[in-house]
Amino acid sequence: MIQSPAITKLQSLISQGESLTLEFKKTTAELREACESICAMLNVVGGTILIGITNSGKILGQEVSEKTLRSVQLELQKLEPSYSPQVSTIEVDKNKAVIVIIAHQSSQGPYTYDGKPYLREGNTTAQMKKDEYENRLMEKMHALSRWENQISNKTIDDLDHHEIILTLEEAIRVGRLNDPKTRDIRAILQGLGLLQDGKLMNAAVALFIKEDRVLPEYTNLCLKMARFKSNNKNEFIDSKTFYGNAFSIYKQAQNFLIQHLPIAGKFIPGVFERQDEPLYPMSALREAIANAICHREYGEGGSNVSIAIYDDRLEIASTGSLHFGLTIEDLFREHVSKRWNPLIAEVLYKRGIIEAWGRGTLRIKEDIEQAGLVSPRYKIVTGSLILVLSPERQVHSGSVLVDIDDKQRYIANIFFNNPNERYSLKDLYTLVSKEFDINQRSFKAELQNLKNLKLISTEGWGAGAKWSLNKRD
Repeated sequence: MIQSPAITKLQSLISQGESLTLEFKKTTAELREACESICAMLNVVGGTILIGITNSGKILGQEVSEKTLRSVQLELQKLEPSYSPQVSTIEVDKNKAVIVIIAHQSSQGPYTYDGKPYLREGNTTAQMKKDEYENRLMEKMHALSRWENQISNKTIDDLDHHEIILTLEEAIRVGRLNDPKTRDIRAILQGLGLLQDGKLMNAAVALFIKEDRVLPEYTNLCLKMARFKSNNKNEFIDSKTFYGNAFSIYKQAQNFLIQHLPIAGKFIPGVFERQDEPLYPMSALREAIANAICHREYGEGGSNVSIAIYDDRLEIASTGSLHFGLTIEDLFREHVSKRWNPLIAEVLYKRGIIEAWGRGTLRIKEDIEQAGLVSPRYKIVTGSLILVLSPERQVHSGSVLVDIDDKQRYIANIFFNNPNERYSLKDLYTLVSKEFDINQRSFKAELQNLKNLKLISTEGWGAGAKWSLNKRD
């Protein structure tokens, strides 16, 4: 075997083993499978195919003629959209060589080979699922021709000039824009990137249109709000539909939440006044509303942002699903921010409504958990992404947050709401049995669980024992 720098480099590459970006083929008899893998790699991060290597990494090589290389090139021409991987050879013996096919990462996909899309998963190649392929196609078309960058037939007179100037001044105040030394509306819109050839784009309309100019054309600039009577949609207490620009929707949504969400009162050991706060932290609610406005699908008929308040949960939804390969699990860990409506999102960022790219969902989770509530969750239902918040609380046990059941929570709240009270077992059982069908044995077990969590404590023994809140520092 000829030991050359190329051979040394080849051996080093082979030693890494097959992976997401590397695959071995024994001969060009497997050329079709090799091209499927090239297609799959292009749909991920690119990669390399080595032909003339066994699955175990042994270098065999094969005879490579001009005809062989032409057949490789002809097969690669079946990639769509058109892509030409680098094809070269490394001589490994007097009459044998390894064929090297390299495909660099490309943003022109999704790619197909011979009419079918493929995807790389670990060190294997599989045909891409139809819905994923269609979603990737939609993302590609979206980047080229989004709803927000299409030209509107509205004029500058249809926009709220006060809101435009306020946006500029807030952006200057928070340090995200330099003062252009003009308050000319057209100049401001141009500086915000909302004009194309002097004409308004849909993004400008979504951000700044006057409320009385929305209908009938822009029915997608819609916010639906409802406070339901129980845990389902059978009956509602209040229901509103609002049409307006992004900033008006942002304000109206907050007002509705403040109006209809209950106040959570709590007593903190060492603080004698009741601490009244919204059931859900407003910082998390504002972030959730801003996310819904930024990442929603505007191009679908009847699309909207919606708020639904139930007795047992709050749901904030926006039309559209996750894109760019994001999963629900990704939302609650560090992830790259790819904005579905970058023009709209950029203006909200400059205004100071959005604080940092890619951390919106993480901030919601952090704020919710800091407020003592159970973690938020997302779900996708009928083409909408829905954030679900629960009023259930986590309870501190030492320095650890733990979830407790309804009975334990009810008992704990008796102590939290009366932190200086000392209860007999009989008095506590009388209070709790009015709310729950529970026998004394089960009741004592619930109390013991709360005591084990160091939430409550006892003084004395037997029937004379007194139960009280465990007042920790």
